[in-house]
Order: sequence, then C-alpha cells, then structure tokens
Amino acid sequence: MLGPESETWHNVLDWRLLLGSGRALLLQVAHPAVGAGVAQYSDFQSRPWQRLQRTVDSLMIMTYGGSRTVAEAGRLREMHKDIKGVDHHGHRYHALNPEAYWWVHATLFEGSVDLHARFATPLSTAKQQRLYREWRELGEVLGLKAHQMPEDLPGFFDYFNDMVANKLEDNSSVRAVLASLGDRRPICPPGWPKAAWRAIGPFSSKVMTTATTGTLPPVFRNRLGLQWTDQDRRNLRILQATVRNGMPLIPARLRYHPMALAAKRAARP
Repeated sequence: MLGPESETWHNVLDWRLLLGSGRALLLQVAHPAVGAGVAQYSDFQSRPWQRLQRTVDSLMIMTYGGSRTVAEAGRLREMHKDIKGVDHHGHRYHALNPEAYWWVHATLFEGSVDLHARFATPLSTAKQQRLYREWRELGEVLGLKAHQMPEDLPGFFDYFNDMVANKLEDNSSVRAVLASLGDRRPICPPGWPKAAWRAIGPFSSKVMTTATTGTLPPVFRNRLGLQWTDQDRRNLRILQATVRNGMPLIPARLRYHPMALAAKRAARP
C-alpha cells in the first residue's frame, strides 16, 4: 500500500484537484463504454456534489487509506459489476471491461500530472515515472493485470494521446457533463446556505468552465466544438497564477482533504 515514501502520497494535490474534476469526467465519459454506463446508471446530473464527494473520498482512501485500500478496491469492483448493457452504437459494454476500467484510472494519473503543470509545480520526469509505477500498482489492486496497462511512462502517453485522437467521442454523457458545468445556476452543495450559493454559484461555474475547457487536449476540445478565445486564454492564465500563488498561503486544515491532512500529520517525525 502507498505510504509517506511514495510519490503519489505527496503529489495527489490538495483541493486544487477539484479544478481538474470536470476535465477528468469529460475524458472518462467520452469513452463509449464509460459514457454508456454513466448515461444509463449514474445520478450525477441530479446529485452532482454527492457524486463528486464519493469520487474524491474514494481517491483519498486509495491513496492514504493504508489497509483500507484493498477493501475500497473491492467495493468499487462490486459497485461496478452490474453496470452493463448496450451502448448507442449497439455494442455490449461492461463497466469492468479492463479497457474501460483502466481508462478511468488512467485519466486520474494524467490529470494529476496536468494539474501540477498548470496549477502547482510541474513534476519532473523522474517524479512522473515513479508516480506512474505506483499508479500501475494501484491498478493491480483495483483488479487490472499488468499487461492491461502501458509498461512505462512514454508508453502511457503514447496510449493516452492515441485514445484522445482516435477513441474518445462526443456522446450524450459528454453533453450532460458540459451542460452541468456551464449551468449558471448550479445545484447548491449540501449544507451550503442557499443565499450564499446564489452569489457564489455562478462564479464557481465560470471558474470550472474555464479550467475544464482550457485544459482539455485541443484535439478533443475541437471535436466537441467548444469555443476557446484569446480572452478565455487570458482568464485561464489569471486563474493559474492565482491558484499557484495563493494555495500555499491557505492553512493546511482548509487546503487538504481531512484524510490527506491526517495522514500527512501522522507521518511527521
């Protein structure tokens, strides 16, 4: 299991990871099998915040959970075993198909590297290599076989770029995610005062739209027909600078997921 000596343990970002959530979800559901499963089984449109919290909490357990990691991996496989059917192409799919299951896991690795490059400190090639080796180990915990994942970092990025160029599609799940991200009156998170959210929600939606659209691989962004102007590019640069410089100033108790914070504190000498 991962521990303080691992690259993953130190480089699964703080709450900046939420800025990459829309991008990761779009890349995931653009896979035909994943998109079909989300369209037919997911409740993310009516309960987006609960879905996001479940995803983040699961990632934290897989990263910082120690002995709980294997149990969480088993829970995920059990949850996905009945997600199957026929996609809009008429092809049968299953959520545990290794190609689709690995793709979801792969987007989280690539997204972590991308987030560091854009909103924090870019990871060196050596750190990316260690991070990828650990991600493959987590993939095996999730039930994937070693031969079902690219062997090394160059192989991974060849695979990822090929998937983006030749496999990902525009489908109903992609459109649902885009509509949710672009909603100027987004659903209020549980526990938030509705009056406060009415003021903050539209700004939050704009930030997420900028972060998501601006960080998508250009070939995929163009395939979706998403507009990306010079002003959008300036807005993204401002957001990146604000997050990169401002996040280190935030107290640790507000900066990190509680499980990440507890693990980091417990590892101190």
